[in-house]
Amino acid sequence: MSLNRCEFIGNLGADPEVRRLSSGDPVVNLRLAVSETWRDKTSGERKEKTEWVSVVIFNEGLAKVAEQYLRKGSKVFVAGQLQTRRWQDQQGQDRYSTEVVLQKFRGELQMLDTRNSDDGDREQRPARQERSTSYDRDDSRTHGSYGNQRELDDEIPF
Repeated sequence: MSLNRCEFIGNLGADPEVRRLSSGDPVVNLRLAVSETWRDKTSGERKEKTEWVSVVIFNEGLAKVAEQYLRKGSKVFVAGQLQTRRWQDQQGQDRYSTEVVLQKFRGELQMLDTRNSDDGDREQRPARQERSTSYDRDDSRTHGSYGNQRELDDEIPF
């Protein structure tokens, strides 16, 4: 048995790039900056290292949320599968890209910050795709605070 799942929290380096497949299904590309900070032992100086993660969303509901609500600088949590694809550049050389992919029925996207929307009177709501497990209110005895999950999902915009 094996597991292919990766999770990141970071900030978008640019607005989401939205394209459509020939079928009409949306595909959203995100560039996510994930940073690590620490204090240098010898100098005491604060250091930071940033990695850039490519994220591709094939999930239609999450693609709509990304297109409508995410902007450059948005802080998000993403969880998906790591995939490497091969492609050829203009010179015919093989190139490889490794991406976090949120498939049609898998993956998670959660907005972690709230900012005013373009009309100024509404705040963004957390958007996420729940795993296949759902909880009823009666499950609160066995699942603790997760028993009210259905109440929280009422504000998701899709």
